[in-house]
Amino acid sequence: MYFHIKRVFDFLFSLLGIIILFPLYFLLSIFIIINMGFPFIFAQTRTGYKGKDFMLFKFRTMTSKKDSDGNLLPDNRRLTFFGKFLRSTSLDELPELFNILKGEMSIIGPRPLPPLYNDYYKKFEKARFKVKSGLIPPDSVDTDPVISWDKQLEYEANYANNLSFQSDVKILIGVFNILVKRSKSQYGEYIRKALNDERKDMFNSEGVK
Repeated sequence: MYFHIKRVFDFLFSLLGIIILFPLYFLLSIFIIINMGFPFIFAQTRTGYKGKDFMLFKFRTMTSKKDSDGNLLPDNRRLTFFGKFLRSTSLDELPELFNILKGEMSIIGPRPLPPLYNDYYKKFEKARFKVKSGLIPPDSVDTDPVISWDKQLEYEANYANNLSFQSDVKILIGVFNILVKRSKSQYGEYIRKALNDERKDMFNSEGVK
């Protein structure tokens, strides 16, 4: 029942948010074009509800600089100063409101992650696909702005298995606190090791499922 009520809230909130934030969308787009050029939107396939893929939209935070062989430089060398600011304030995620409006995401839910990671979830972590991916993740209640993959995925699985209005309220309250901590830390510069790289050896040697 709450799952369907949540969708109504998501639609109304995202529509209102897009209308109110339109001037901010415009300004950020101009700054990104000046700093990094076109395109100002980063689009990438992510896996969401019931394991279905969708195209995620975010504001661009990295350049497209390449080495002499034509390969993209490492993320930490392409992340710009303005890009760090967008990440630390989570402003880069504002275009996800369009994903929410379309019904591909929710205001609150597990982080939308690349299909490349699908073979590297532990069995209990796959519960994250029982609900829609979210703009605001369940780990917003954590006191640390940077957490491990294990901790993040545990938060997401527990959220999906215990979806409720009370848990959403708790996460909404927690997000304000974590945003303040992000702005005062090096969160915008932090680039986490990919889940498939971190767990590759574990899955290959132990056959973890």
